[in-house]
Amino acid sequence: MSTKLIQPPYLKAGDTVAIVAPSGVLKNREREVKQADSLLRSWKLNVIIGEHVFSKANHFAGTDEERCEDLQNAMDNPRVSAIWCARGGYGTVRILDKLDYTKFKENPKWVIGYSDITALHNQLHNEGFESLHALMCVSLTQDLNDIKESIDTFKSALFGNTTNYTLEGSVYNRVGNTTGKLVGGNLTMLHTMLGSKESIDTSGKILFIEEIGEYKYHIDRMLQSMKRAGYFDNLNGLIVGDMSKLRKNTTLWGTSIEQLVLDALEDYDFPIAFNMSAGHEKDNRALVLGREVELKVGKVKSSLEFK
Repeated sequence: MSTKLIQPPYLKAGDTVAIVAPSGVLKNREREVKQADSLLRSWKLNVIIGEHVFSKANHFAGTDEERCEDLQNAMDNPRVSAIWCARGGYGTVRILDKLDYTKFKENPKWVIGYSDITALHNQLHNEGFESLHALMCVSLTQDLNDIKESIDTFKSALFGNTTNYTLEGSVYNRVGNTTGKLVGGNLTMLHTMLGSKESIDTSGKILFIEEIGEYKYHIDRMLQSMKRAGYFDNLNGLIVGDMSKLRKNTTLWGTSIEQLVLDALEDYDFPIAFNMSAGHEKDNRALVLGREVELKVGKVKSSLEFK
């Protein structure tokens, strides 16, 4: 049985959140970052915005060194209780090997984000820490009521009131009950971590996956590749989140995305739950990665309970 991960202290009024941008450039996203600042302050939290958040280096929010410096400063600062990633895109993987966890281990803090931030979640998991798969600054809409569930579950998780979920059923669900640590995130990122020290040992765990902007055959190729690498061999369960904006190939795949997942994983008997509202949609519910969960999967409904 794997050891319990370190849970960073939950936030309370007066704590400080650092906003950093370890990935893509924040072009014309000043409004969202300002709104993120206001939202945190409305929760009576203090805010530090990384020096290079609005830097530009071609595709990225500053050079690798600048993005790493902001993240490292936040990790090292004992006054910072949480690190909120401003956006995803691509770029986190380029700074993973530059990060030093020495001071972070003395003062663990919540790291928040999704999509490309999956690379950082993987590293945190393997360093022994829970982290938070949740919305980012650029997720904030002008009317926050549009993303009320995303914000409410994010705040609840940060302040120690983690939300349990009831998922809409699916005829594709593979029924069963299971427990394990929740891991995962963006499928492409999990796939690109294969063979590196950031790849997660999924033995006895429950995997969550989500994706955006891919062809179905790309998704199948990633699942087949991970399967051949033994990624699913000792998995306890799978939760499938949003598969958003799937692209249409000239040669149609021929089945639903749900059937694709079931076909790729037909050699295994672990429960599979579809319809988790997490990923690249407005309704992006917070998930505490590394936390022990109980997953009950049925055709009519499923449930995810954090221990």
